[in-house]
Amino acid sequence: MTFPLFHRPGTVVFLDDDPDYLEMLALVLPRQWHLKLFLRPTDCIAHLLQEPPFWEADAWNQQQLIALWREGKPLIPQILAYWSRYTERYALSRVCVVDFSMPGMDGLQVLSELGDWPGTRVLLTGQADEQVAVRAFNRGLIDQFIPKQTQDISRRLVEAVEHLLFTSHSRHAQIWRSTLTQEQSALLRAPGVDSWLAAFCARNWVEHVVIGAPFGVLGMDAAGRIGWLQLETPQGLHALAELAEVAGVPSSGVDDIRKGLRLADIELRQALSSTQPPALVTAVPVGEGGALVGALFPVEAPSGPDPDNSYSRWLARQAKRHVQD
Repeated sequence: MTFPLFHRPGTVVFLDDDPDYLEMLALVLPRQWHLKLFLRPTDCIAHLLQEPPFWEADAWNQQQLIALWREGKPLIPQILAYWSRYTERYALSRVCVVDFSMPGMDGLQVLSELGDWPGTRVLLTGQADEQVAVRAFNRGLIDQFIPKQTQDISRRLVEAVEHLLFTSHSRHAQIWRSTLTQEQSALLRAPGVDSWLAAFCARNWVEHVVIGAPFGVLGMDAAGRIGWLQLETPQGLHALAELAEVAGVPSSGVDDIRKGLRLADIELRQALSSTQPPALVTAVPVGEGGALVGALFPVEAPSGPDPDNSYSRWLARQAKRHVQD
């Protein structure tokens, strides 16, 4: 499945002994990335080795949300509170890109010093180093390598890093997969569903998480606006229509729900303890063959993230891109 169950922005680390090359990267790489640029291997290693305890604390926080959900506490307000409180989660380094050819310590030696640091590793190589990189990749020491002499190296590097940033860390995926039923997991793998969801989330949000109760995707854009992509099966539309009828939705709306033309955010409002009447939103097919339909609802909750704690505000508060001396 190409669609990550859990995704959020993170820091991208670059290590190269050429300051001009690092300064060029700072200019050409996407402005929505948070970068750390290092000239010295020892500084880069020290920075990444102080992170594992923070990764552990963050994973523990996520596991606690699941534990409380199993005790009956709704997930959606918990996730909103988690997003609001822990903006420093964006500082965790997700990808480390290292030049292979450096004096004193080559790139593979640097990466071997990182131990249990849980991020992904990319090696930049010269032409003479490619066989070394192939062997390192086959041994699982790196996640990807890119020859520096590749034409349009900036585009290739951006594509590789964006792919790695969008891929769930295995531990995070395991935590959130536990909220899904086997049927829901299978539906997310149905033809075209995972690619549709991946494109939708990349287009609309910088952060998202998939949950099973209720079934859907909770996402947040860079400005802190939150949305709920409700997912329904054709078989579930009848039950949703019955709930909508009880909630006072007009008969025309109830009929639209049964036909899969519109969805009502009843479970979302229940999770948020909202007393507002259900909203009806036009539904769209998700993937191929009519396995799922979805509808996007805005989420306005008092416990939701403060816009000052959004990713764009957090990124603006960070130091400007410069080489770490």
